[in-house]
Amino acid sequence: MNLAVFSAKSYDKTSLTAVVPEQISLHFFESRLTIDTVKLAAGFDAICVFVNDELNREVLTQLKSLGVKYIVLRCAGFNNLDLTACKELGIRCARVPSYSPEAVAEHTVALMMTLNRRIHKAYNRTKEGNFSLSGLMGFNIYGKTVGIIGTGNIGLATARIMKGFGAHVIAYDPFENSKMAESIGFEYTELNTLLTTSDIVSLHCPLTKESHHLLNDASIATMKTGVMIINTSRGGLVDTQSLITNLKSGQIGNLALDVYEQESELFFEDHSSSIIQDDVLQRLLSFPNVIITGHQGFFTAEALEQIAVTTINNLNLFAEEKANPNSLF
Repeated sequence: MNLAVFSAKSYDKTSLTAVVPEQISLHFFESRLTIDTVKLAAGFDAICVFVNDELNREVLTQLKSLGVKYIVLRCAGFNNLDLTACKELGIRCARVPSYSPEAVAEHTVALMMTLNRRIHKAYNRTKEGNFSLSGLMGFNIYGKTVGIIGTGNIGLATARIMKGFGAHVIAYDPFENSKMAESIGFEYTELNTLLTTSDIVSLHCPLTKESHHLLNDASIATMKTGVMIINTSRGGLVDTQSLITNLKSGQIGNLALDVYEQESELFFEDHSSSIIQDDVLQRLLSFPNVIITGHQGFFTAEALEQIAVTTINNLNLFAEEKANPNSLF
């Protein structure tokens, strides 16, 4: 079987090559999959894609005409995939539902702690010989209320860590996991209750029509003044313009993003020698109480290994026409 890997970086090549069997031939494309690059898939039985590859109906129709039978996503989310079109076209799809939830959870907490204790500012100061503590005051997470929206594997891993800090953890999820809530020691609440009572709000839910712009002017207005918001899930969960408005007013006290609504043209690439044309992102980066990382929450050695193993296994199961628990239909 021939597999085309799109949006391929050096680390993708290393991790996938290490686990691929002889019967699968890999070809790596640095290009992101779009309608303009879809012809690169000609002659391949399957393609492997990532979070910012475009898998809309137009692209999928082209893939079908080029002979592509399978799509394996090396990520958990599939909001960039038109699942209805896949079903109609008969292209089998699978994802990696769980690779290393602790990787994203630990990055979430790293962002939280960096923001709170101003580690990024202190690092830059001390490099220049400035050991003043002015402007570096944070707060104890112990005893604070941390609201987790979404209690899948990553949300649960984050809850465990926050309980270790001695925080009061509450959560919202339409599909409650009462056994894990009891085991970890958090409680479920209504979304409005979580928003109005949390000192820190951390997003860990998939991007769907229902969750799109879950945080907006109206919902942010119900939060505590000075709330800390962390998003390591999907950029579209928040209305970016609302973030800017509420940062300016002080309603949001601290903000950390590992994802961004318009990240597809920017993230995973080096733009340090060019002028970034995204004025919204540039405005966000100008705030002293905002930290943005480039979708690196998943980026640990353990996670990459598990992603590679599951991705190749998904493809093998499709090829052997065996049941695949990670299939999207």
